[in-house]
Amino acid sequence: MKAVSRWLDRFCYNHPNFGIPNLMKYIAIGNVAVFLMDLLFNGMATAMLSFIPMAVTHGQIWRVVTFLFVPMNGFNPSDMFSLLWFAMSTLFYYYIGNALERQWGPTRFTVFYALGAIFNLMVGFAFSLPVTMYYVNMSMFFSFATLYPDMQVLLYGILPLKVKWLAWFDAALFLYYIVSDLVKGYTVFALLPILALLNYFIFFWEDMVGLIRGKRERVAYRHSRQVVDFKKAQKEIKKNKGYMHKCAVCGITDADDPDMEFRYCSKCNGYYCYCMKHINNHTHVQ
Repeated sequence: MKAVSRWLDRFCYNHPNFGIPNLMKYIAIGNVAVFLMDLLFNGMATAMLSFIPMAVTHGQIWRVVTFLFVPMNGFNPSDMFSLLWFAMSTLFYYYIGNALERQWGPTRFTVFYALGAIFNLMVGFAFSLPVTMYYVNMSMFFSFATLYPDMQVLLYGILPLKVKWLAWFDAALFLYYIVSDLVKGYTVFALLPILALLNYFIFFWEDMVGLIRGKRERVAYRHSRQVVDFKKAQKEIKKNKGYMHKCAVCGITDADDPDMEFRYCSKCNGYYCYCMKHINNHTHVQ
């Protein structure tokens, strides 16, 4: 996991033009377009664009891409709540997708979303299952909550909640889906949420390891009155991680480029490091 995470960091840094700028804008527009066409043609758009392995093997290759634009929930003309839910969920994922892209850059966010789609397609082809981007979108919220845990959002536009609290609810949903599928004997279906979580862990593995180590170090510090040797502590960190500094935007480390200078932003709410290319050009974490 650690090796894959570092390889992706280097790939994103070495290929800054690989990503698709404003990717979630195109995903959201595609969702709206398919939703409206379903209304006009009685669900034919979703039927023609969803990922169905057998249809793909019979020549309908476009489905391996167009399934990205199929809404997670259809619209029943007699149920106006479904229209409201579609609008709210589309706007919500558009917002958090843009926030992740601003923080990560287009390349890293595109790779994150594309890798989630590839995992889905692998399961779909291997087990002849129709798949959607539902769990990938849920894992995208996990990523957002990891970067902005204390941000407040208005649930249904009324109830103020911190993102980290909603992330616990998201985690509970993941657990429910996995356990429910396993109990029913649908082992293959349980792979979809598991792979979505794997995609999240790949991109946040080192951050989570660093967070756990940081908590352990703080606990050890509270139970010790010894003076900390700062230089020795730095050497230990570099020995364990393989680097000292890592840019929060592009992922480059001092091990990747020893000549790169790094700075820590005083305006960000937390201990966020940036390379010289992004120290003056990043969204402050609040």
